[in-house]
Amino acid sequence: MIILDTALNNRLKENNPVKVGIIGAGYMGRGLVFQIERSIRGMRAVAVFNRHISSAAYAYELAGIKDPVVVDNLEQLESALASNYFCITDNPEIICMAQGIDVIMEATGEIDFAADICLKAMDHGKHVILMNAELDATVGPILKVYADRADVIISNCDGDQPGVIMNLLRYVKTIGCRPVLAGNIKGLHDPYRNPDTQKSYAEKFRQKPRMVTSFADGTKISFEMAVVANATGFKCAKRGMHGPKCFHVSQAAHLFPLDEMLEHGLVDYILGADPPGVFVLGYNDSPVMRQYMDYYKMGTGPVYVFYIPYHLPSIEAPLTAARAVLFNDASITPLAGPVCEVITIAKRELKAGDILDGIGGFDTYGVLENMPVAMGENLLPMGLSRGCWLKRDIKKDQAITYHDVHVPEGRLGDRLRQEQIVHFGLASDRAMPGKKIPDHGFASNQAQV
Repeated sequence: MIILDTALNNRLKENNPVKVGIIGAGYMGRGLVFQIERSIRGMRAVAVFNRHISSAAYAYELAGIKDPVVVDNLEQLESALASNYFCITDNPEIICMAQGIDVIMEATGEIDFAADICLKAMDHGKHVILMNAELDATVGPILKVYADRADVIISNCDGDQPGVIMNLLRYVKTIGCRPVLAGNIKGLHDPYRNPDTQKSYAEKFRQKPRMVTSFADGTKISFEMAVVANATGFKCAKRGMHGPKCFHVSQAAHLFPLDEMLEHGLVDYILGADPPGVFVLGYNDSPVMRQYMDYYKMGTGPVYVFYIPYHLPSIEAPLTAARAVLFNDASITPLAGPVCEVITIAKRELKAGDILDGIGGFDTYGVLENMPVAMGENLLPMGLSRGCWLKRDIKKDQAITYHDVHVPEGRLGDRLRQEQIVHFGLASDRAMPGKKIPDHGFASNQAQV
């Protein structure tokens, strides 16, 4: 943070702020605009896209900015940016293409739409920051391949749990402890929650019922921990993770299998613990280190609990944009191929002919599974489940496979996942039977994956 604030202050003095384009003016997108314009020196939220342009205007209004310029095409946008106007548009492509924008922040929670935005932005030399764990967990590794070829950063964000976990993990490693578990802290887990049960809570915080349903039913935490798994190489100990209950996060050191943590590292969570936030278990069995850690009230070891008692997504996320532009550094990004995947489980009895309603809906919830198992059982990724229609009846709590569904034609998310499977050598014959790997022509200035 000391480095970031100094660098941003320098950009302010040079009258050369980091210029951010924001895709999506929902709850998180509005928060980004407010935070950047009211609190982050040396940065500007110069353009906002939303399908309903009035929502983009409202995002600026909340930040105290009146009368942003409505732009429809690239020429209008670049002209307005050159004159230091704030811009709103219902054309996301021009934000990806425009000179005068350094970095895109994607905050829609969509899959196909967001993937297309990422590819276009990277193809035009822009860094991409995701407030979209759903996309990252589903096709993040292949998007990272495109980012590397374009020589740009793609990263999930500071402030949301994956970014906070990764920052903490890097700290734990830096001070000499081996990170062996990356953990989330969850207050509630009920896989059968739905938009009706969550309606009043959503209204209270001005969020969408589907979004808060994905929090309550465990789907969101599964996506978040898939992002962490793919960034660390850590696995889940079992389908859905352990998720033990405990009173305080300090108890977490003794709740997980040490042999598995030492063998390959784990991603997991604790339920009902205080305080909320994230934690990392670090291991050091040096007698000298253990003496010092005991003296510093960290316990007798060799497993130590490090935690952060909060996460502040829209408040901290702009720092990720600064890291990418100023230091070419990602908060959290895939190491290589996918390690874990979020699979689709029936939330209720489903019938042949039903069309799955996707993340945060009435039909299904997502749980974390190791990628070899997901591939071996041909399981349907939760991020690609919406719009699939069932060939046969599915029992409550049954995992849904590709053999159980018809997949809609022409979806970018499906094509990218197929590329991901082939690129990383993940048994492509078992994924989405009958589909061939297309040459889709994205990233025109880059070699195809």
